[in-house]
Amino acid sequence: MSRRVLVACVGNIFRSDDAFGVEVARRLTGADLPEGTKLVDFGIRSVHLVYELMDGYDVLVLVDTVAQQDGPPGSLYVIEPDLAAITAGEPPPLDPHDLPPGGVLALLPSLGGMVDRVLVVGCTPERLEDGIGLSETVEAALDTAASMVLDVVRRESSRITA
Repeated sequence: MSRRVLVACVGNIFRSDDAFGVEVARRLTGADLPEGTKLVDFGIRSVHLVYELMDGYDVLVLVDTVAQQDGPPGSLYVIEPDLAAITAGEPPPLDPHDLPPGGVLALLPSLGGMVDRVLVVGCTPERLEDGIGLSETVEAALDTAASMVLDVVRRESSRITA
């Protein structure tokens, strides 16, 4: 039985490189995804991501910018955050206009949802100020990022669950 995998691409198209996830989703549209995999461009609709996760997924692959990494703009990463640390403690207040991905994961258990594993395919942004369009460095990383997402999804969907 294949695992259920959600590829959640997030970002704000009005904040320059923050549109990274949205643009990766565009590159992946029509890709041959493994059975049980769903690709969604959530943009800035984080509350919709919470509700989608309530449907039950084994793995969340989050595609977003990762400004806290050390690499130069355009650097790509696959990161597995400490899910236990994120979901421990009180969930954040529900603000449908401003709920970062970590807030989504922290809120999920309080609503009765869960996901077994989270992987972030992220890119170091060059700029995050107001403006439409990616920087050249982040734009140049899109095809490689889409390939990374496909590799992660194929690997995760084929894992045997205990």
